Amino acid sequence: MARLIFRASRFRPHREAAGAPSSAIPVTCHRPIHVMARFLSDVYRDPTIRVSMLAIFAFGFAGAATSPYQSVIGIRELGLSNTLYSALIFAAAAVNVTVSILLGNLADRLGEYRALMLTVTVFGIFGYGAVYLVPAQATFIISGLLLLPVYNALNSLLFANVRARTSRMPRGEVAAVNSGVRAMISLSWVVVPGLVGVVLSRSTSMLPAYLFASLACTACLGLIALFLPRQRGTDKAATHHLSYLAALAEVVSPRVFLRVIAVSLISSTLHVNGAILPLIVTGPAHATVGDVGILVGIVAFLEVVFIVVWGRAQRIMSHVTALAIGTIIYVVYLVLLGFASAAWHVYALTIISGIGAAALISIPITYLQDLIAERPGLGSALISVNIFVSAGLSALLFAIGTTVSGYSGTAIIGALAGLIGLALLLSFDGTKRAR
Repeated sequence: MARLIFRASRFRPHREAAGAPSSAIPVTCHRPIHVMARFLSDVYRDPTIRVSMLAIFAFGFAGAATSPYQSVIGIRELGLSNTLYSALIFAAAAVNVTVSILLGNLADRLGEYRALMLTVTVFGIFGYGAVYLVPAQATFIISGLLLLPVYNALNSLLFANVRARTSRMPRGEVAAVNSGVRAMISLSWVVVPGLVGVVLSRSTSMLPAYLFASLACTACLGLIALFLPRQRGTDKAATHHLSYLAALAEVVSPRVFLRVIAVSLISSTLHVNGAILPLIVTGPAHATVGDVGILVGIVAFLEVVFIVVWGRAQRIMSHVTALAIGTIIYVVYLVLLGFASAAWHVYALTIISGIGAAALISIPITYLQDLIAERPGLGSALISVNIFVSAGLSALLFAIGTTVSGYSGTAIIGALAGLIGLALLLSFDGTKRAR
């Protein structure tokens, strides 16, 4: 099958292979199939990229199996207070950001990522496994505060590994590969939460979700250990070594951090939507909790499709231009969500939501990596920084929105924050690619 795909791609017009705009190429009814076939052929031909995609699916599997049920397990089954649980989540995110930066810098110094990925994956096996085997408050806190934040650094390490591998590829190809890798996380969220919910629907406890996550980490460990090609650290090490304090200083330097803030304001719209969508669906839209699950599944599926489309689009436009278009689409979605008053309104918005969300979860990856392009590990650690800052901003926006307005008003406030982030981004880089 791969050989047939490769042969089919050889008959592609030469202008397309060079990244020419699609308007310069005759359109046929088979073109979408050809585009997808070529993308898959390019991605799966390289074993490092192929194994990294499978590993990040396993990583996403662990998160998708536990995240929807984490609060239920921590608060209802193990008896944590709401305040303690909230503090634990915030502290865990802060630990993850710090660990991601330190390990990213260490990986750049070593010039290879495989050993560190194996190490942090072991933290995930024990972190999830401990909660399942010893279900107690102390275990949940230790795992959530120490073991799992270290494991979650695997996300940025996997993207750093892919980035190091694609460092000599054209800009558009790098974006396409990053989009394909990111799509695997969305794919896990399409499949896993519903599957776990069905399997545990008759169970009196959701703790087996942590067992499934531990098994996913074990599969991830096997993929990296057995199939990921070994690297020669001396060939890939950063030319100039940074101390850990210097690495942190580079991350918080005005040139980098102001751009991270701009991207985080844009990304915060995703978190705001995650908080208010169930409340609007079951409130002003007069739908049910079941509709929430269906809507999330539909949008996750659309994300998988349109992440690939956005990756393709970045071959003919800059990251900033693509992100600006995606932001505007998602802002429009949030504004319309604020006016939704019936279930069909929200269902009709899933297409707009899927298109915009696909841009906002995939394009920032390459943009952030380019901010520290010469250090794939440290540059990829900015992904974790963006997640942390955007989650904090969204919490602030939610608090402000629900204080001065209702949930519908909060959607519009979130949209305004996205526009502010876009304005900052355009003021810094315009339509040029950040260096």
